Amino acid sequence: MHVFTTYDGTELAYHVQGDGEPLVCLPGGAMRASRYLGDLGGLAGRRRLIRLDLRGTGDSAIPADEATYRVDHQVADVEALRLHLGLERMDLLGHSAAGNLALLYAAAHPERVGRLVLITPTPWAVGLAMTPEHWLGAARLRAGAEPYDTAIEAIGRLLAGSAADGDRDLAAPLFHGRWDAAARALHAAGAAERNDKASTAFAADGAFDPPATRAALERFPREVLVLAGELDGGPTPELAAELARLFPAGVLDVQPAAAHFPWLDDAPRFASRVEHFLATGA
Repeated sequence: MHVFTTYDGTELAYHVQGDGEPLVCLPGGAMRASRYLGDLGGLAGRRRLIRLDLRGTGDSAIPADEATYRVDHQVADVEALRLHLGLERMDLLGHSAAGNLALLYAAAHPERVGRLVLITPTPWAVGLAMTPEHWLGAARLRAGAEPYDTAIEAIGRLLAGSAADGDRDLAAPLFHGRWDAAARALHAAGAAERNDKASTAFAADGAFDPPATRAALERFPREVLVLAGELDGGPTPELAAELARLFPAGVLDVQPAAAHFPWLDDAPRFASRVEHFLATGA
């Protein structure tokens, strides 16, 4: 573990794994400790992964002002990490909710980003929202077998605001291409790894200005990979395609039989695809 001090005096931790060119990795959750990213399906065998624990998560300190959990304030943390690492320009990866942090950073500091990788990103920052229809449409792709039929009923109740105790756990298989031991372990660790107060504040009022962010990203000069899971509802491949089209050099890749954590669903395919993009921009 390594520690640096960010703009407001908060000590933030990051973890380094692997060799090669650095890739700064921002975890989702929202506001989940970065350990769940692991080695990103073996990508650490090709890149030096620098996993940031966002403020108040993992080994990072709780800030004095908890309003700074809001994602737009955390852009300055990413910039402070770049300066601490001494990188003129950095390749940047954001997963899930942290896709928003990566998007806001790219909009604010386009000259500091090498290539941008967005893994199953939730694109609130550009005004694209996952609707109940998106979630249910993706969920129904699994209909006809357990545990998915039970999961579809559970996510329906969650989306309708009539959730019963345990419905989040029952819906969890829909977030994975395979509901195997690795998927179950990642889900089981989630509650302990996530800062719920920070998660609630992450997308609070004022966090996003979609027209301004879209305008900035429409001029973004570097290559962007948006990697979606074929079976994911947040975002669906169609919504991910809308996001990719915002960029002058956006590339969409839909990983077959994958959901929200594609490095678990097919690790070799995931690591190879991301490394190819980082190496070539295509």
